[in-house]
Amino acid sequence: MKRIWIKDTIKKKSEKVKVSGWISSVRSHGKIIFADLRDFSGSLQLVFVPSDKETYEKAKRIRSEWVVEVGGKISERPENMFNDKIETGRIELSADNLNILSEAENIPFSIEGLGFDISEEKRMKYRYIDLRRERLKKNLIERQKIIQFIRSYLQERSFVEVETPIITKSTPEGARDFVIPSRIQKGKFYALPQSPQQYKQLLQVAGIERYFQIARCFRDEDPRADRQAEFTQLDLEMSFVEQEDVISLIEPLLIELVKNLYPEKNIQEVPFPRISYQEAMEKYKTDRPDLRKSPENLAFCWVLDFPFFEKDENKKWTFTHNPFSAPKPEFMEDLLGKRNIEKILTTQYDVVLNGYEIGGGSIRNHKPEALKAVFEIMGYKESEIKDKFGHMLEAFAYGAPPHGGIAWGMDRLIALLMGEQNIREVIAFPKTGDSRDLMMGSPDEISPKQLKELGIKVEKKKK
Repeated sequence: MKRIWIKDTIKKKSEKVKVSGWISSVRSHGKIIFADLRDFSGSLQLVFVPSDKETYEKAKRIRSEWVVEVGGKISERPENMFNDKIETGRIELSADNLNILSEAENIPFSIEGLGFDISEEKRMKYRYIDLRRERLKKNLIERQKIIQFIRSYLQERSFVEVETPIITKSTPEGARDFVIPSRIQKGKFYALPQSPQQYKQLLQVAGIERYFQIARCFRDEDPRADRQAEFTQLDLEMSFVEQEDVISLIEPLLIELVKNLYPEKNIQEVPFPRISYQEAMEKYKTDRPDLRKSPENLAFCWVLDFPFFEKDENKKWTFTHNPFSAPKPEFMEDLLGKRNIEKILTTQYDVVLNGYEIGGGSIRNHKPEALKAVFEIMGYKESEIKDKFGHMLEAFAYGAPPHGGIAWGMDRLIALLMGEQNIREVIAFPKTGDSRDLMMGSPDEISPKQLKELGIKVEKKKK
């Protein structure tokens, strides 16, 4: 007999079925043994009676979280035992066969309830157990639905999903790179991408006018409670567009996403309010204002007209968002002339939800002289520009269309839509705020043999 999902047993009254899953609980009422069995689709009550001696004796052994396979007949529960809180609450399986597939030790914490009463470190160490929790299972299912909706929405509008490399070149894009030593090219290093920024622009040069990707990104940043060293973003780029074209794509996408998947939620204001960076800082003291009039609302807004440059801790000019951004058209001459630098505004646009920046993008510099001017303002020498960004300047010299795009933080958006306070609650296997994987025990040392193959020597800190 073929195994069926528990959710499908409601269509099998009076039929014999086989189900498999985890035992949630076991209890005895007189001589009858009751057990709750769950699989990914739902939960079902099992009934074991003494008349089936072999099956009954096995049932006396089972404990919570054991994995079993059970055969028997689906029948209606007595009316006084209906449980309308679950889909299968009016039926039960009268077991005549029990196969114990895997026994389980006592689990380190309960998977009932929301789990917030358990230390996060413990939950992360035993994440494969924590994921059995109904709340987290729902979060992963909802995550998939959101991603699928976005994919369908963009594909219907002629966007092409393209995967870009994970092993790439180290370039200064704002955060520290995770670097990868090369065994074959000793002394040289790859880097994990902070974002697919350069690749998506090169795809525009290649003529892929509408690109998107659900992209994995990596940033070696200082510890922060609600940040991940690796995260997921919706990455998107379009050719022959201006700022309004990107906003006019993204805003309806967010609205339709909420309407279709979360109809019970209220978007506070449509169209989304648009606020300049200067207004946001003067009025709200932040460039990601929380505009909610009631706590349950979804208050989206756009923040525009950011300064292109700011001074870093060494009093040198650096970009505020992205070195590949174009200035607003009226500031292009100042950029090329490298004058009035503090007054140059960029085409950067951020989308904010309930006080969190969930995405940001810009129209890009598509002319090599404009991109080169950005790096010169930041103090890069000619040789450094050629070494770090020569491939981009060369590509733009072969006919680059005007283009722009945006990237969303998928983890943050999903957490906000799901009402979760931390992005770790919507990621299957998250890391701690200081980028440790407590379940796998990483980062970890590697063997002397591996270090030798890579041509690397590790120096221990002196005490």
